Amino acid sequence: MKIAMIGHKRIPSREGGVEIVVEELATRLVQKGYKVDVYNRRGKNVQDKRVDKHKGKIKKYKGVNIITIPTINKKGVDALIYSFFASIRALFGKYDVLHYHAEGPSAMLWIPHLFKKKIVVTIHGIDWQRSKWGGFATKYIKFGEKMAVKYADEIIVLSKGVQRYFKATYNRDTHFIPNGVNKPTVREAKIIKEKYNLNKDEYILFLARIVPEKGLHYLIDAFKQIETDKKLVIAGGASHTNTYLEEIKKKVDEDKRIIMTGFVQGKELEELYSNCYLYCLPSDVEGMPLSLLEAMSYGCNCLVSDIEENKQVIEKYGNTFKKSNVEDLKEKLKMCLKKENNEKKEEISKFILEKYNWNEIANKTKKLYEALQHKGVNKIENSISQ
Repeated sequence: MKIAMIGHKRIPSREGGVEIVVEELATRLVQKGYKVDVYNRRGKNVQDKRVDKHKGKIKKYKGVNIITIPTINKKGVDALIYSFFASIRALFGKYDVLHYHAEGPSAMLWIPHLFKKKIVVTIHGIDWQRSKWGGFATKYIKFGEKMAVKYADEIIVLSKGVQRYFKATYNRDTHFIPNGVNKPTVREAKIIKEKYNLNKDEYILFLARIVPEKGLHYLIDAFKQIETDKKLVIAGGASHTNTYLEEIKKKVDEDKRIIMTGFVQGKELEELYSNCYLYCLPSDVEGMPLSLLEAMSYGCNCLVSDIEENKQVIEKYGNTFKKSNVEDLKEKLKMCLKKENNEKKEEISKFILEKYNWNEIANKTKKLYEALQHKGVNKIENSISQ
């Protein structure tokens, strides 16, 4: 089979969860004998060095064909232009399945639908709820959601909550196929010791894009009210949210215990996960938090907001606080800092690696494609659950 993936920014990249999912799925599908083309966006100021060193001209990655689509690097416009041209270009690719990722890019899937192409959409979250988007962008993303409901042959969701949302709002059945995680490389604190003077168990880690819905402002406000020798490390870059980033920098300047690393990857990223005392994700909105899966794969103790998407991941292996509640976050931070660390590291890691396995997820996605190709067999849900 030949598959096209449309909707991410670019691979290889860790710029966001969508990029990680596309990379993990595409490379594994190639290993299973599929031909996979991914439609990268051409962009400036790419944070991931693996892309940047190729100046956006990479054509092959681990057997995956890279097709780069020009766009405008402007909030609310780049996804529209990219997905339009990617959808047109994909009409000529003789694909068995076009797989769109995220709601915004799905706004253009009516184009291949007109030409009777088979279409799968992965909803990575209810994106119009994210506060970084303005009026037009929010309406456009909602339009993409409706196009997915109306024209996609099959829809994949990453959480049970989103699955219920599509059933209640549109009476549309979806397939629950969550994200996965890889076995981690545990590293001693070397790079982070040299760059930031960080040693093992000396810091709380926030690792995510610096956007309002991730709730970083709650964490900073709560942390500043706590007397502790621990540092707070903020790792991640902005995503069309420079105003918010400036607000965060002002908050950070008031407390010398807080360190901002910017975008991280490779060994530095692995060291940050390997040596943190506590991982904290205070988000208001999530699809399925890949950074939380990764933190748990390292056996990190985790404190997360009590939204369903976070609770679905941690189950009994972490702590929660009331979403958006700085006071409750402060008290739960104090509680976590009093606890003995590393008591369940191996148990946490074993649980998450067994439950969220990328190879199994790629197999389920592959079965969905194959069932779609032979829809006369009918029972797609039974097919992917086997």
